[in-house]
Amino acid sequence: MDIKRRMILYNTLTIIIPFIIASIIAIIFVSLSSKFFDTSINYDEFKESAYVRSELLNTVREISKSNIKNIKGTEFEKFLNQKLALIDGKIIIIKNDSIIFYSDNMDKMDIENSLSEANNKSSKNLVTIGNIHYSVKSFPLQFNDDLQGKVIFLVPIKKETDVLKNFIIAILAIFLISSVLTSILVSYIFSKKILTPITLLKESMSKIRDGELNFEIAETGDKEIRELCTDFEQMRIKLKDSINAKMKYDDNRKLLISSISHDLKTPITSIEGYVQGILDGVANTPEKLEHYLKTIHKKTIQIDNMIDDLLLYSKLNLKQIPFNYERTDIVDYFNYCILENEPELNKFNIKINLQNHLKNSKYVMIDKERFMRVILNIIDNSRKYMDKEEGKIIIFLRETASSIIIEIKDNGCGINENDVNKIFNKFYRGDSSRSNASGSGLGLAISKQIVEGHNGKIWAVSNELKGTSILISIGKVS
Repeated sequence: MDIKRRMILYNTLTIIIPFIIASIIAIIFVSLSSKFFDTSINYDEFKESAYVRSELLNTVREISKSNIKNIKGTEFEKFLNQKLALIDGKIIIIKNDSIIFYSDNMDKMDIENSLSEANNKSSKNLVTIGNIHYSVKSFPLQFNDDLQGKVIFLVPIKKETDVLKNFIIAILAIFLISSVLTSILVSYIFSKKILTPITLLKESMSKIRDGELNFEIAETGDKEIRELCTDFEQMRIKLKDSINAKMKYDDNRKLLISSISHDLKTPITSIEGYVQGILDGVANTPEKLEHYLKTIHKKTIQIDNMIDDLLLYSKLNLKQIPFNYERTDIVDYFNYCILENEPELNKFNIKINLQNHLKNSKYVMIDKERFMRVILNIIDNSRKYMDKEEGKIIIFLRETASSIIIEIKDNGCGINENDVNKIFNKFYRGDSSRSNASGSGLGLAISKQIVEGHNGKIWAVSNELKGTSILISIGKVS
């Protein structure tokens, strides 16, 4: 349930419940009063009361219209007696502070008591004549001759009248009390439904503020509060992932600095040694001097390549290098790669060739320049770690329903089974022989970044001492 509907429901209950309570108590009161107190409270009582008041007002109007001089023995006296007979009442008419008419069966004491009650505003205005209780009702009157006066009516009352009055007061009091109690109860329940989940959310925010993120924010309460909790839970997850990513980034940065420092130290130390040899006069012949300078140049190029690889890896890792994808014929592309690399590989007695097993599509979307870096890194690794007198590198092209599989296989020294899944880690070299190889140790890590940037996959399969296969899966296009 959402908060809006809950508010409508609770406000409706605040109105309906007091009515129900008051109605139930009224029904019980009426039933008990009829059964145990020999009184009745019903619609007829209300009807009779309204009728009496109406007759009194009509009588007052008739008196004010009449030219009253002497009422006794006149037609107007008969009219008054008829009206009073309808309500079993009595009347006293006063004109200019003098009593000009009063009903029969009223003595001087009855008249004085009636006048006293009519003038007493603080009393209940009740008198007793004989064994009958009368309610005294006084109305001001202006006669036709402009003299002032008033009419006093004595209306017989029943014991049910007080019961009815008390009944109305009690029902009103019950209604008001039940309204207050219902409002308090409904407000408490409504506030609890909102405050409880908000309190839990506040506690969760305090944990996040203190750096504690290994918990789950409970999604409780009404719809709006659950949605708020969901948003905060997603924020917590993203914040946790962000912190974990930062910690991982910091660890990678430390490893990167440590590894590149180690890899740079070897060529720099070598350069320092050769420069010191020249300064000390060890290179005392033109041949030795040329050898020292060529070595220094070679080591300088190695450092430059390492720095370039490091910058490229960092940019790829931060996704700062855009890819320029082109629809490419993969067969023609690898024929070009082989043509470019074949002369250099021939110097090391390594043969390279292409075996095309594609039957349907042969097109892919690649960044030709970046993807060439992947192929060159893999071929260069095969050349560096080739331990056979006659090396071989074979490029196989195969396909699945949605991808083209590129396999670059060599017959080199291979990789230990335990290390084959680690070769794409930065600065990884599988054994002591590889740790002495030239290069930054980032080649295959860069290759992985580029392949994944093409929404592809790269992995390795190796048989130690027999060779290694690097496989790449790229989505094909028509």
